[in-house]
Amino acid sequence: MCKVNFGGIEKDVCLAYMPDIQVGEYTIVHVGFAITRVDEEAAHRTLAMFRELGLLEEELHEVPD
Repeated sequence: MCKVNFGGIEKDVCLAYMPDIQVGEYTIVHVGFAITRVDEEAAHRTLAMFRELGLLEEELHEVPD
């Protein structure tokens, strides 16, 4: 288990499928499991898109700006 930062919000994530992931790397998380590694640019684009679509509000209980 580890803590993952989703654009400033931390969540506990299981690393059972990605035991070799390192601090500072980016991953896609599905239902609490890290499932694949992604590069930094793709991670930032994805977070921005999710934020624009309002998906982070529900998933991460984020308050809109």
